[in-house]
Amino acid sequence: MDSETFADYILSEDNWVKKMEIAYYLQKRTGIFFDNSVIFKTLLAKQFLDRADLDVDKNTVITACLLYDCKKSADPTDLSRIHSYAKEGAEYLKKLGFSDRFCKICEGVNRYTISENREKESDILELVDNFGGMLLSRPERIAFKVDEALVLLEYRNLKDKENVYINQFKQFVDEMEEILI
Repeated sequence: MDSETFADYILSEDNWVKKMEIAYYLQKRTGIFFDNSVIFKTLLAKQFLDRADLDVDKNTVITACLLYDCKKSADPTDLSRIHSYAKEGAEYLKKLGFSDRFCKICEGVNRYTISENREKESDILELVDNFGGMLLSRPERIAFKVDEALVLLEYRNLKDKENVYINQFKQFVDEMEEILI
C-alpha cells in the first residue's frame, strides 16, 4: 500500500480555505514562508480563476499559489535569495512529493531560473505575485493604487516578456474595480 505524501494530501483537498489551513500548519511545523501576502495573492488568484475562462486546473494553481513562496526570505533586501527562492522552493516541494510539472509551475513564478518553456500556470502566478505585491504596503514603501500597479505590471515588470494571460488579467482588474466603486 502506498503511503500518502504531503503533495497528495493538499492536492486532494478541494476546499481552498482548508487547503490554506494545511499550508499554515506546514509553516508552523517546518518554518516555510507563509504570511498574509500569501493569503492575499491566493485570494486574488482564486478571484481571477473564478471570473476568467482559463484552460488550467484551478486546484493546481491555488495549491501552487499557497506554496510557491515556501522558501522566500522575509528579508526583501537579500537579492541573492530573491533570485533563488523559487528554485529552492521547487526543490523543497519535490521532496514533499509534488510532480516535476507542479514544481516547474512554482519555480516559474519569476523568470530568474526558468525564462523559456514556462508552464502557462506560471503566468498566472507571475501576475498575482507581481500585482498583489504592489497592492500591499511594505516597510520600504506604501502600496500602489490599483491603476498604478496595473501600469507598472504591464510596462515595467512584464515589459518585453510574454505572459499569455496579461490581457485577461487586466480585464479582470478593470471589472473588479467597477464592482468596488
